Amino acid sequence: MQLAPPLIKTAPAPGQIGLVNMPVWLWVTKTENTWGPIVRSARVPGLTVTVTAHVKAINWSMGDGKTVRCEGPGTPYNKSMGVKTSPTCGHRYVKTSRKLPNCKYPVAAVAQWDITWQSTLGDTGQIAMTQQATTQLRIGEAVPVLVDRDGGQTTPVAPEC
Repeated sequence: MQLAPPLIKTAPAPGQIGLVNMPVWLWVTKTENTWGPIVRSARVPGLTVTVTAHVKAINWSMGDGKTVRCEGPGTPYNKSMGVKTSPTCGHRYVKTSRKLPNCKYPVAAVAQWDITWQSTLGDTGQIAMTQQATTQLRIGEAVPVLVDRDGGQTTPVAPEC
């Protein structure tokens, strides 16, 4: 059946910088091998076994000690949605990733596959399986810049990452 790891998508995307207390959208791209359903049958004389596999949930380990469970694939983000919380699958970081290795939170998405089988002899069964993919998210904070009304120099505080 070749079950594959989830195809992770996030907003902000890897390579972009999210902000503390701003929504992070989480979703996966659905394909037959990353989401299902996959239905396959095997036959030998006098017996057929049919197997069906589909993802029932994604557990997101956010790297900050929190886990987000999403029963569906999540909602893809579009810029027209603005700064809103995902209606189906999201997270908010309360601290920057500044002190972490590479200044990024390690994020893992674990797909929980539900696999059922049935034979023409009346036997049935269920198998649980997982597939995992990872990414990293950089989370910063908005730093205000104070401006001297008298025309003095301004120097924003430089972040460590």
